[in-house]
Amino acid sequence: MHFSALLLSFLLAVGLYACRPNASQPAQKDDHALPMAREKPSAGLDALKSPALPPNANSFESLVADYESKDRVIWQKPGLVISLLGDLKDKTVADIGAGTGYFAFRLVPEAQKVIAVDIDPRFINFMDSIKVRLSPIYQHRFETRLAKPDNPMLNAEEADAVIIVNTYGYIRNRVAYLQRLSAGMKPQARLLVIDFKKNHLPVGPSDEFKVAITEAARELEAAGFQILEIDQESLDYQYILIAQKP
Repeated sequence: MHFSALLLSFLLAVGLYACRPNASQPAQKDDHALPMAREKPSAGLDALKSPALPPNANSFESLVADYESKDRVIWQKPGLVISLLGDLKDKTVADIGAGTGYFAFRLVPEAQKVIAVDIDPRFINFMDSIKVRLSPIYQHRFETRLAKPDNPMLNAEEADAVIIVNTYGYIRNRVAYLQRLSAGMKPQARLLVIDFKKNHLPVGPSDEFKVAITEAARELEAAGFQILEIDQESLDYQYILIAQKP
């Protein structure tokens, strides 16, 4: 069974959310779904409901439902996005702002190692609870890493490629952050930034958390990256910036 289908059934089983399919849009095959192990997780999502978490757990559950929406595969096109990183065999990929692991888990079959980075410990716990359902061959390839708002916590020249999807507009002091990120990337490493266009869209955050593509490109260059490609056509609601560390 595909990873997306297993994750959906898992969430439904614990009552996180109800799926609301859109009949007007045809289903799209996810070519980067992940094979899963048969074993059930020992802790599961119950770990997310520990007393250490904020009392309003519904807000986190809403985020999970949003990130893992059945319709997301249609407009996010994860297979296309991952293909932009090129051949990832024997490479380490960092997913900055990984959230539920939407891309991080899909990258596991493609890369030697995936580092799922997030500043929210709830998402780290969530991804760890899903990790135990991976096939054993993939479990050792996947690592979660709790980061800081101003530091992705990558080791020096650790990553061969980095993706930042739907997260760029939430980063403060972006040029300084990108410079720290660059230190964790190998020379010639590729950086993929995908974020929402500054238009009235049916999905995505409010305008205050959107960064215009021209501004994002300037910030990447100011941080020392070389812009390789600017794409505003491949995704309906988002732009794609492909950059490279010199």
